[in-house]
Amino acid sequence: MTLSQVQPHNTLPPITWEKLPADFPLPDEPVESNLQPLLAGALLESLELADLILESMIIATNFGICATVGDKTVVKAPDWVYVPSVKPLPPGEIRRSYTPHAEGENPTIVMEFISATEGTEYSINPHYPYGKWYFYEQIVQVPTYVIFHPQTPILAVYKLVNGKYEEQSPDENQRFWIEILGLFLGMWMGRKAEFAGYWLRWWDKSGNLLPWGVELVEQEPQRTEQERQRAEQERQRAEQAEQKAVKLAERLRMMGIDPEEIS
Repeated sequence: MTLSQVQPHNTLPPITWEKLPADFPLPDEPVESNLQPLLAGALLESLELADLILESMIIATNFGICATVGDKTVVKAPDWVYVPSVKPLPPGEIRRSYTPHAEGENPTIVMEFISATEGTEYSINPHYPYGKWYFYEQIVQVPTYVIFHPQTPILAVYKLVNGKYEEQSPDENQRFWIEILGLFLGMWMGRKAEFAGYWLRWWDKSGNLLPWGVELVEQEPQRTEQERQRAEQERQRAEQAEQKAVKLAERLRMMGIDPEEIS
């Protein structure tokens, strides 16, 4: 059953959004490098720890996004995808892919992480099986497309404006505001797991870095020491206040004034 039909480009056949049957053979394409799942997992981890993920969302890596163009089923698997709200699945059913409109909202962010061997991230091939850029821009019409070159390093963010992707400019911190998440996206250099290099990280609107789990563990002794120091400072302030009160009472008594009568 056709739930939606769109004609974003004159040369495109009609686009329909039909959920794939359970036995549809999805393409089994391995990731280009072991860095790609690490990058995707790190982005998800910091969102989870910040309690920013709802059960109604899809945040996935190498996960098929589907559309039917004419009589052809097209599936692209971005390295990272964010869908703000999807319909719940029946009990026991597993989501193998995602068809926008038929199963929930349109994806609002897709990301591609380019390895040393560049794939089709910039392909605007307008014919089946369609380039990734063309698929995200013209067929699915994803509002934000992110391309990250971790080895270069280059981070490019594109926003859909009047049906075409326009490259965005970063702020003074070289970060991009991602409105749908209320967060900044930018590059960060450091080590996580077995990889030392450039990562994609989230920052909140105040400029605070959303931490990973290992960073929270490392910060715990520091927070404990800071709490100990604050408690010690409070104790010292209380002692100083008590000493001042005793000295003031002694002066008052020397002047023939009873401190208790004043209080």
